[in-house]
Amino acid sequence: MYNWLQTIAQSNKRYAFPVMTYPGIELTGKSIMDVITDADSQFSCIEKLFRRYTPIAIGSVMDLSAEAEAFGSQVRYSPTEVPTVIGQLITSQADAEALNIPKVGAGRTSVYPKVCETAALKLPDVPVFGGLIGPFSLAGRLMDMTNIMIATIEDPDTVEIVLNKCTDFLVEYAKTFKGKGANGIFIAEPAAGLLSPAWCEDFSSRFVKKIVDAVQDEEFMVILHNCGNTKKQVPSLVGTGAWGLHFGNAVNMTDILPQIPGDRLVFGNIDPSVVFKNGTAVQMEEKVVQLLTDMKPYPNFVLSSGCDVPPGTPLTNIDAFYQALNDFNLNL
Repeated sequence: MYNWLQTIAQSNKRYAFPVMTYPGIELTGKSIMDVITDADSQFSCIEKLFRRYTPIAIGSVMDLSAEAEAFGSQVRYSPTEVPTVIGQLITSQADAEALNIPKVGAGRTSVYPKVCETAALKLPDVPVFGGLIGPFSLAGRLMDMTNIMIATIEDPDTVEIVLNKCTDFLVEYAKTFKGKGANGIFIAEPAAGLLSPAWCEDFSSRFVKKIVDAVQDEEFMVILHNCGNTKKQVPSLVGTGAWGLHFGNAVNMTDILPQIPGDRLVFGNIDPSVVFKNGTAVQMEEKVVQLLTDMKPYPNFVLSSGCDVPPGTPLTNIDAFYQALNDFNLNL
């Protein structure tokens, strides 16, 4: 994976790795419930999208509810929307201390490593990334996001307890992906975008670093995603040691790339809702060309969506994303 990273970062050509599995539903006839509960159904979506677009890597679906559900949180399911955590599992320090760390494989955490195992066997020539939530984002789902933001000020000891337990689980989860043949993990830590730079370090990055240190090596790469307004958080994100950093559309990539060493890959950041799902092919082309033009000075940039491409995204817009990339490369 380190060689893969270097090859991309040293190339004149531009590459794409959008965070994208749900659009495969249209190609396979599967449902959202199929994709999040059945490894074979999810892989079929991944494979169809790979055959159509040949991204530089593939990954399991971004599901920010599976880990919280394994801890005991309630999850709301919908035939048209991605699953979401509801309610509040932890309301006090006593709850935090009593919280049991689940075994990897509890609930739907059995599905995603299996997806990566299948992908590694059936698509061996492309890197496979597993997906897991970040520690602060997981803790926020267990404690409720409003309450955890208040607790970082009024009750940081409780937050620390929960974060340590979340991180212990996520380290084992990451190791499971590695053991199943994945080439890396994509850590989605969107809630950290709500924190100040100093608190991002205290309540997110130092815990993310524990996961990175536990699994990242020349054969296994970590990509850290934060879709918040992260312009001032970049040094903290770089400090996690993750070889890849993925940014959402809340930031301008021209503010981000100058802050990141050239030996890291940087991914972003076409708006998944406004452009991918609700835009037109013409708008997509314009956004992609503008972003790639802005990123010309940075060979370590990889074109991506700003976050997970949602269900219901027209394939014509994804086609336009890749066509614009291909046309740009032809004109280099």
